Amino acid sequence: MSALRLLWVLLLCLAAPLALGADNPLSIPAITLSTDTEGQQEYSVSLQILLIMTALSFIPAFVMLMTSFTRIIIVFSILRQALGLQQTPSNQILVGLALFLTLFIMAPVFEQINRDALQPYLNEQLPAQEAIAKAEVPIKNFMLSQTRESDLDLFMRLSKRTDIAAPEDTPLVILVPAFVTSELKTAFQIGFMIFIPFLIIDLVVSSILMAMGMMMLSPLIISLPFKIMLFVLIDGWALIMGTLAASFGGT
Repeated sequence: MSALRLLWVLLLCLAAPLALGADNPLSIPAITLSTDTEGQQEYSVSLQILLIMTALSFIPAFVMLMTSFTRIIIVFSILRQALGLQQTPSNQILVGLALFLTLFIMAPVFEQINRDALQPYLNEQLPAQEAIAKAEVPIKNFMLSQTRESDLDLFMRLSKRTDIAAPEDTPLVILVPAFVTSELKTAFQIGFMIFIPFLIIDLVVSSILMAMGMMMLSPLIISLPFKIMLFVLIDGWALIMGTLAASFGGT
């Protein structure tokens, strides 16, 4: 009961300034719309903070669907499956490695967003709407450079939009699914190339065990050390991560 009473007291303390009205110095103007000298409308800082905090919930979707994260994590998962390792490396390690590799690949894009949009907005040199528009430009350029024309045309036809003259004018609601589709295709192509050498090792080991009459012995038990040894000898992790970083070009 004491915790319930404390909660009621806190609620009353928070509601009191609002009930006293705007003349009270403790009142917080939730929504204030002002017009600057150029005729552009700006919302109050409290409302902007509320919108920013709401936008933070979309960060996981942004990281997974608008950056290089999708391709990287799929390739890592296929690599683990090709090696025959079920839980090594663990999901946490793969996700962490994919996240930091994503930050490395996307660093030029984030630097451009910070230089052209975020810092001018924080210095009150740009309104929020213009800052968002400038932040979309490097993200769109990155996604367009990795999106196949066939995938983009597919979602153009599905959306029935005929007012888009150039790829740069493509809205995010069309560009994002096209980009993700292209990333899935590219990730599976890379995964196929990774799978082939390990599949050959499995076939060779299986054929040898069959020839020796050891049909009751699982080929995976014998082939696993050879696949790990091959992966270590060719410096597989550096090769995979270097190939993934290079697959995004100069972005």
